[in-house]
Amino acid sequence: MTELAIGQVTERTGLSVHALRFYEKEGLLAAPVKRDVNGRRVYTEQDVEWLVNCTKFRASGMPLATIREFAALVREGPGNEEKRLGLLREHQNQVIGRIAELNDCLELISRKVEVYEDHVERGTADALWR
Repeated sequence: MTELAIGQVTERTGLSVHALRFYEKEGLLAAPVKRDVNGRRVYTEQDVEWLVNCTKFRASGMPLATIREFAALVREGPGNEEKRLGLLREHQNQVIGRIAELNDCLELISRKVEVYEDHVERGTADALWR
């Protein structure tokens, strides 16, 4: 099993050393971080994969509390898959709703861009009032 130093993990995940320590302190990791003989953190490929998942969860708006709960369920091991699935489905529905909201916003912005492009092209931009 390959062991990775904290610097290697920051390079692979884009997370800072501070963020990695924060994730560990907050119970957001799926497994405890191991230490080498000198007490330095060492990570596994599975840790890196989990951290990448966490960054995607966060980017999608998943609250830290939900990630923490999900991580705790993973640490418990098999037998709670329905709870994990429930957390993921709930967040999936929230993301789908947010995407729909953003698409609606994008449509408005795109219409406004077209209007302004037309006015700028025709030299009638001073006629815009909204």
